[in-house]
Amino acid sequence: MYLCISKFIFMQAFLLAAGLGTRLRPLTDHRPKALVEIQGVPLLKINLDNLIRQGASRIVVNVHHHADMIVDYLNHHTWEAEILVSDERDQLLDTGGGLKKAAHLFAPNEPVLIHNVDILSHIDLTAALKQHSHSMSIATLLVSSRNTSRQLLFDEHRQLVGWKDSRSGETRWVQEPTPCEERAFSGIAIIEPTLLDLLPPADRPYPIIPAYLDIARNHRINYFEHKKEDWLDVGKPDTLNIAQTWSLS
Repeated sequence: MYLCISKFIFMQAFLLAAGLGTRLRPLTDHRPKALVEIQGVPLLKINLDNLIRQGASRIVVNVHHHADMIVDYLNHHTWEAEILVSDERDQLLDTGGGLKKAAHLFAPNEPVLIHNVDILSHIDLTAALKQHSHSMSIATLLVSSRNTSRQLLFDEHRQLVGWKDSRSGETRWVQEPTPCEERAFSGIAIIEPTLLDLLPPADRPYPIIPAYLDIARNHRINYFEHKKEDWLDVGKPDTLNIAQTWSLS
């Protein structure tokens, strides 16, 4: 049985800011994706402010590409939360490896919110945490019904059972093919700290979705569904332009 939290606030979060931002080149040739600005405000600040506003008191930020610029930005601003840095300057570890490397920076008895820095969100994260705490799941993946080539597959009990890529035709099943519903992953998740022990070592880069699929063979992973209008991926030029009219409040 996993931890059931009495106060539905995020005590800690992991903000993924280490990526190369290749989809945003040439904007990211000389600065990290985390410092690309929306309406004059860096993505790093937008997401830190949002996480803090929704209750995060400890936030771990991983760094690699132009790491010094991110660390300098963090050090020259005042935050109403403890900000820690997970340094991947020696090797970029992808989402899964980065999470594993940062594991020692998290408190052992509280869930961890994982959030990509190139995501803008009006999602009620408190509601997501409340659902997670009652689900007794080792992880809750935030999703919506969006038309994307890659989809997570869930059974009638909202449990993760697979993943598919319609472009390549690849499908990965947690169990034998079963009737399921498709949802698009939103780059945000809530995990129990016990999941960190189940991840492979951080001695190489690896993505998180295959790791979730492996863990789902023996542990419950479910989803929290949000309105697709409350979410925007700004990691590519076309959506970056759309974000200039996004409400940041």
